[in-house]
Amino acid sequence: MFLFQRKPTDPVTAETALPGRAEAIPTADTHFVLDRPLTRDVPPGMEVVIFGMGCFWGVERLFWQIEGVYLTMVGYAAGCTPNPTYNEVCSGMTHHNEVVRVVYDPLVVSFEALLKVFWEGHDPTQGMRQGNDVGTQYRSGIYYTTDAQKAAALASRDAFQPHLTAAGRDEISTEILPAPEFYFAEDYHQQYLAKNPGGYCGLGGTGVTCPIGTGVSSGSGAA
Repeated sequence: MFLFQRKPTDPVTAETALPGRAEAIPTADTHFVLDRPLTRDVPPGMEVVIFGMGCFWGVERLFWQIEGVYLTMVGYAAGCTPNPTYNEVCSGMTHHNEVVRVVYDPLVVSFEALLKVFWEGHDPTQGMRQGNDVGTQYRSGIYYTTDAQKAAALASRDAFQPHLTAAGRDEISTEILPAPEFYFAEDYHQQYLAKNPGGYCGLGGTGVTCPIGTGVSSGSGAA
């Protein structure tokens, strides 16, 4: 998002990462678009998944617009530094990814439909970058919270790869892992593109259609 902050893409380790802090950094109290408390609490019947697709500003906007998505929030995950700041993540010394935590109603929107938005909303073949945004924080990732999500994510990856290959694209580099601890990003990052409609975000897909996702859940995606 900010060119001058891009760093090398070599991952750091727990021993070499920035130390972070014990306290969470301040963030917004309320979702600017959905007008709900911005909290880790999950209402009964809802499910959670975390996506990394590059610049989290544009990723969050993709998901808050979907019917059945109850709440979105941007933050940092899958790294080594506790409670990092944005500047620390951009330094390349935390190994955190810029992510969006999505809370959704599986009776309204299927997990497969969310996966379709994920695969088509960015280029999952670029490794530690998205377009001109370069760094470990821009890597592609699906961080699942149920075994059913894991199975669906792996199946969708395998279904999508032949279509990417036919279009001349490389192998998918998306990491598919159990959801790690999620750290909220700062207040100004939450729903950034709703607060700043002209804001830059280099998010872009491949133009290749992913052959999964039906929209309304049949209940098969619920744990």
